[in-house]
Amino acid sequence: MKTQELLAVTTILSGLMSGFFFAYTFSVNLGLAKLNNKEYLTTMQSINKEILNPIFYISFFGTLFSLIISSIIYFDIHSPKFFLIFFSCISYIIGVFGITAIRNVPLNNQIELFDISKASEESVQKMRANFEKPWLFWNNIRTLASFVTFACLVIALACLNH
Repeated sequence: MKTQELLAVTTILSGLMSGFFFAYTFSVNLGLAKLNNKEYLTTMQSINKEILNPIFYISFFGTLFSLIISSIIYFDIHSPKFFLIFFSCISYIIGVFGITAIRNVPLNNQIELFDISKASEESVQKMRANFEKPWLFWNNIRTLASFVTFACLVIALACLNH
């Protein structure tokens, strides 16, 4: 695969992830917020199970690996294109991959272990309160980081012939 083709694939994968987080932030989360506590937790448990699928994994990890490879291939400390690709790589590693692993996945695991059917309304309310605000905060950071990643790659692609 030629270097510009790799950068194009990296940009597409990044765009898929940016769109995923954007849609989640500006539609899915808004709809979820309107659910009562039990509906909210049950829906989040279901989403957390369904998100673990091959298409998501290819996009999520494919973006990570192709960003790292692109950063290595385009390494040139005198090239603005390299710095755009490198910055997008750092943005994704820290702001998307890292936050997902360190913040959102532990919250998802916590909610997965919660037995809604045996929980009192008070414990359901408490679980939602402990989950929703931090999860939304970190998801918003992922949304911003994935957009920055994508925008830098689009600009880098535009600089290909310059």
